[in-house]
Amino acid sequence: MSKQKIIYACNECGGQTPKWQGQCPHCAAWNTLIETFAETTTRQRFAALAGSGGLQLLAEIHPHEEARVASGIEEFDRVLGGGLVAGGVVLIGGDPGIGKSTLLLQALARLAGRQTALYVSGEESGEQVALRAQRLRLDVGGLRLLTEIHLEKILAVLGEHKPRIAVIDSIQTLYSDALQSAPGSVAQVRECAAQLTRWAKQSGTCIIFVGHVTKEGALAGPRVLEHIVDTVLYFEGDPNSSFRLIRAVKNRFGAVNELGVFAMTDKGLRGVANPSALFLSQHGQQVAGSCVLVTQEGTRPLLVEIQALVDEAHSPSPRRLCVGLEQNRLAMLLAVLHRHAGVACFDQDVFVNAVGGVRIAEPAADLAVLLAIVSSLRNRPLPQKLIAFGEIGLAGEIRPAPRGQERLKEAAKLGFTQALIPQANAPKQAIRGIEVIALERVEQAVDKLRELS
Repeated sequence: MSKQKIIYACNECGGQTPKWQGQCPHCAAWNTLIETFAETTTRQRFAALAGSGGLQLLAEIHPHEEARVASGIEEFDRVLGGGLVAGGVVLIGGDPGIGKSTLLLQALARLAGRQTALYVSGEESGEQVALRAQRLRLDVGGLRLLTEIHLEKILAVLGEHKPRIAVIDSIQTLYSDALQSAPGSVAQVRECAAQLTRWAKQSGTCIIFVGHVTKEGALAGPRVLEHIVDTVLYFEGDPNSSFRLIRAVKNRFGAVNELGVFAMTDKGLRGVANPSALFLSQHGQQVAGSCVLVTQEGTRPLLVEIQALVDEAHSPSPRRLCVGLEQNRLAMLLAVLHRHAGVACFDQDVFVNAVGGVRIAEPAADLAVLLAIVSSLRNRPLPQKLIAFGEIGLAGEIRPAPRGQERLKEAAKLGFTQALIPQANAPKQAIRGIEVIALERVEQAVDKLRELS
């Protein structure tokens, strides 16, 4: 028997090289090459793909609206764009123990009464899955379970029973006879995901993959895995907190950056109807350094409290620390604040935190962060019913944020009475219950803060 050839495959892009290198020559990522066996590719392996498509005119193709299958969990359906799509492939990742298997078992238990559902477990035995369902008090009478990691056997069961929804928990545990490498290797993950995705498109079954994550928080395996699937969801949340966030970072059938909020209870994950309440602290009295931001997560306006602490630095290099916000943007805001408003923080430690463990990536948080910093520096609290949003440019201008009307209406609905917003976002008609203060420059915001506090 001939000796197998050893190669090194990149865990990020899937590229291969005959020798180990510190940097992948294909995607320039560092320390991502993993030792594996070279796979022999046969023509018969891809014969099923030949002749599967023909030349068409795009104008002659008449698309139709994809029918949605509601999972029965409102927050999960929101992130998916309204529900599961026939033939769609979803990849969901998150830290161990955060609730991926729990959420999917709850969803399948609800779907099993209306649709044919299959749960494929490659990590747990049937007894363990049944014990979890019993602990969550789920009605799993119509749910089918398969404990298997052999891809060809899984495809045979899928072809025989033809379920409407199938969950693969997890994709890193599967292996195919077509490859000789171990389960979880780059080649196996890519091959198994491609075969199951191909089957989903041909049969119309919606398949959900559970994916492991690395210590950096990204999905393990080659990045091509994210390109193969239709939807990529990430579970987020503090392990010490009972709340979980699920975010869509890719969705071919809906909007990206949608956010679903869940609470972990003794009966599993429960959707939170008013997530803004999670991210707003209940202070007994007014405190300095706190400002409420109206951020936009997909189509949902969300109120988040931004807290800042500015304290005298006791070292030559003052600290700049952000939790839930972009670190580099804080340094830029402090420079703009000094240059255009005359407020200096070069001898102060500055700490900024988004309450509740939420991560805010949009630049519309700039104005709220700046107001919280000035409030903490001067030790003068802002009004409790004040909200703010707006992007700040290097020239000191306050730039508009998308969907400003929806943000203001959400704030008014939750009882806020004042809003500091960009001039371009000023509503043409007054919004009942909230006073809008439109601003054009950073110095105007600082002056207005002095009047309000």
